Amino acid sequence: MADPAASGQLLDTPLHDLHVELGARMVPFAGYDMPVQYEGIIAEHTWTRENAGLFDVSHMGQAFLIGPDHETTSKALETIVPSAISSLKPGRIRYTVLLNDEGGIVDDLMVTRPAEPDTDGRLFLVVNAARKDVDFPMIAAALPEGVRLEILDERALVALQGPKAAEVLAKHVPGADQMGFMTSMDAAFDGIDVKVSRSGYTGEDGYEVSVAAGAAEALSRALLSHDEVKPIGLGARDSLRLEAGLCLYGHDIDETTSPVEGDITFVLQKSRREAADFPGAARILKEFNDGAARKRVGFRLEGRAPAREGAEVLSADGEKVGVLTSGGFAPTVGAPIAMGYVATAHAEDGTPVKIVVRGRELPARVAAMPFVEHRYYRKPA
Repeated sequence: MADPAASGQLLDTPLHDLHVELGARMVPFAGYDMPVQYEGIIAEHTWTRENAGLFDVSHMGQAFLIGPDHETTSKALETIVPSAISSLKPGRIRYTVLLNDEGGIVDDLMVTRPAEPDTDGRLFLVVNAARKDVDFPMIAAALPEGVRLEILDERALVALQGPKAAEVLAKHVPGADQMGFMTSMDAAFDGIDVKVSRSGYTGEDGYEVSVAAGAAEALSRALLSHDEVKPIGLGARDSLRLEAGLCLYGHDIDETTSPVEGDITFVLQKSRREAADFPGAARILKEFNDGAARKRVGFRLEGRAPAREGAEVLSADGEKVGVLTSGGFAPTVGAPIAMGYVATAHAEDGTPVKIVVRGRELPARVAAMPFVEHRYYRKPA
């Protein structure tokens, strides 16, 4: 696929005209013309935490991996990811990462095993927008005969996030409120075929809904007709995920960082660690067992001034020990927060540090993440 950003030509999502109609401020993002805000980042952030926000994430890459059976298809994907895909149950979702030969993260992605019996041998993939042109050729090149990649260019993706998301979506998709976290189902939204997953990128309960591009606007207007739902832009999406302590690819993780350094070792299921048959296994398992030289951590800054990506992190005695990869003011916390990498000796929660912002050394402390407690839905036992 051609990279639109390389030619300077921005692509539109199927919801572009709706964003303009709703008064969004549009900005370039990952090769697309995307809404950064509608009424303001803080207002949209707070609305999502208290009600339900609708996000256009149609720029993400969607695809099917298709083989003769689940075992064959999952084993093909396991050659380039460190997670146990073969043990994934029908209707379940797994977060994982594509790895290069050095154990660096090529991308993070969501892998779904559809629940429907006639879909055995299929995996549904959602990858980051800015990495589609890297991920899909890499995946295709790793596939054995009999397994193929089907890129779904004609689908849109929206996310409905917040504490009122379940009650709203259930009015259009019966049973959606009974789904567990990180589960998926094929369903009908007012007669429109959709794929619904109970997942998201805000730390709140919520859903992602994949739909044919031509039906995306009707679906979105139906959701926005509810008083509990407002459109939310990229600005609040970023502040929400930062409060949730979630990585943004190309910033908090990239091809130089391993899952251990990135503090996402939950992608390394025991069976895969024991097999040690994934790319970069020697490096990753050594770091897993012995510790990595650096680690992704959170920071809470004193005062009100935010620190941004690229700011240096100093130890209490002024030695450079790390760098920020994300940062900003956290509306829910009411204070500036950040995340980044520090030498492991300085990674313990509560460690005092200084962060350099425009020549000033601002006092801060290493802090546990998430900064705002996750509110993902868990089914009663």
